[in-house]
Amino acid sequence: MADGGAMRRETADGPTAPWAPGSQILWRYRENGGERFHIARPVTVVRDDADLLAVWLAPGTECVKPVLADGTPVHLEPLASRYTKPRTVQRDRWFGTGVLKLARPGLPWSVWLFWEPGWQFKNWYVNLEEPLARWEGGVDSEDHFLDISVNPDRSWHWRDEDEFAQAQRDGLVDAGLAERVRAAGRSAVEAIEAWGSPFTDGWQDWRPNASWAVPSLPDDWDRTPAHVSS
Repeated sequence: MADGGAMRRETADGPTAPWAPGSQILWRYRENGGERFHIARPVTVVRDDADLLAVWLAPGTECVKPVLADGTPVHLEPLASRYTKPRTVQRDRWFGTGVLKLARPGLPWSVWLFWEPGWQFKNWYVNLEEPLARWEGGVDSEDHFLDISVNPDRSWHWRDEDEFAQAQRDGLVDAGLAERVRAAGRSAVEAIEAWGSPFTDGWQDWRPNASWAVPSLPDDWDRTPAHVSS
């Protein structure tokens, strides 16, 4: 993966140097209750500094997603057995109009922007998750099931409360983690109702650089750290 130059590498002090706009990195999620990665999405860096990491997931990007062992899409499995049946992963293409992902260092959520065709802004999506862990080729996290959808008129509602409850019943989320997720959700709601950054930063009017190529998915996307081409 490349940005027209070399991929940023680990510094001598440990933390990765900021990625330049146009750099291509991986945005990954570990499986819940395990150590393997089951989601990997190559993305292009829009901005990376002490306050914000912003990346673009382009339409048609080859990604990795979880499926049931027989190939059934996860969302088609009844909720009662969705998290207990054996799973595997498969490569697929990101469908839709693309997603802009915004993450502030240390926060247990990221904010995603969605558009309808023709760049008609649709909504923000607050994805509750572990704070992003950076490595030389990208960022890693673990999804926490519960999410929040935020409309352009500032109204909001919880998403996937049923999945969050089922994950607790199936032992993927213990009592301590469940409380941390609820606390993160309350903090996110406070940020939404205060209507500050990133909702007032004009990101809904952002557009990707036309010169950016769609990133490719490396064969060893699940390595820790992954080996990426430069």
